Amino acid sequence: MNGKIWLSTPHMGGNELKYIHKAFESNWVAPLGANVNGFEQDLENFLNADVKVAALTTGTAALHLALIACNVGVGDEVICQTLTFSASANPIAYLGATPIFVDSEQDTWNICPEQLHIAILDRISKGKKPKAIIVVHLYGMPAKMDEILSVAKEFDIPIIEDAAEALGSSYKGKACGTFGRFGVLSFNGNKIITTSGGGALVCHTQEDKNQAVFLATQARDDAPHYQHSQIGYNYRMSNICAGIGRGQMEVLKDRVAARRAMTAFYVDLFKDINGIKVLTEPSSDFYANHWLSAITIDTAATGKTRDDLIAAFDACNIESRPLWKPMHLQPVFTASPYYGGSIAEALFDNGLCLPSGSNLTDVERNRIADVIKDTFNI
Repeated sequence: MNGKIWLSTPHMGGNELKYIHKAFESNWVAPLGANVNGFEQDLENFLNADVKVAALTTGTAALHLALIACNVGVGDEVICQTLTFSASANPIAYLGATPIFVDSEQDTWNICPEQLHIAILDRISKGKKPKAIIVVHLYGMPAKMDEILSVAKEFDIPIIEDAAEALGSSYKGKACGTFGRFGVLSFNGNKIITTSGGGALVCHTQEDKNQAVFLATQARDDAPHYQHSQIGYNYRMSNICAGIGRGQMEVLKDRVAARRAMTAFYVDLFKDINGIKVLTEPSSDFYANHWLSAITIDTAATGKTRDDLIAAFDACNIESRPLWKPMHLQPVFTASPYYGGSIAEALFDNGLCLPSGSNLTDVERNRIADVIKDTFNI
């Protein structure tokens, strides 16, 4: 059988080892050092905004710290996009708060501004004004930030952008992750660039970054002995992982271009198949990194289901994956309120993520194309 074609794999640039070797030569392998500082500066430069970045162990850790900075605690409520990975919602539960899930809109598959407005009004009427709004840029597609920011401003609720999948994406020329009070990035092994594992918190003030770093390094007070006045966490990125990140930053623009080319490949492949829709930007205001290329399949039009295509790929040793299962359908969150219709549910039922790696070869793309052509008889 042919080798496995994965959904999204790490893609090294070549200079990662240079930065790792520097860490070893200087004996800085702990959660501080030149690579950590340099990686944070590289990210700040790339985001091209007046922001400060704290490099952390995971994007989940960054989201946890962002919620703490927004004073989320036991009994509070936080609005969260339902169509997302569980890491967007789990930190709400870490703090003893309740996630309030909101449906998607059709254009970007991200949180629906209209349903967001409805949800906030209803929670306020119940005496529970949400403490924060978590907006996810799903699969690298920017959310409708103008409308979302307008709703957040109306009710004076801070936005936390989960841009874990969206490094390199932008809305109206502004980088995703820089719109809200905080932004969250991820460098997990399957992301557009990787530090093997890792994440970052995007802040708008040095004070917020300093506090995040303080909490991420076990909240040790400024004292000659080990003294702690707050609960801290072991969330700081290591100098080794940051070295991988520095090498990856050198090729980030190339990786974005390659991912976008994969989506263009699928758009061309599906153009003559009625009933297949590729997730693409709704207008020139949106610039997606297309971390994962994703489609929806209209079974009535194609005579095929999402599961039919998954099975066909699997038979040829090619990985594909359903869209995220909405959070309000997850067993762990069955008690959480939900606002909206069935858009997110329909996307989950009919949607599929396709192999999207920046390191896919022409031979591998041909294998993917052959499966699709055979499945849909084109």
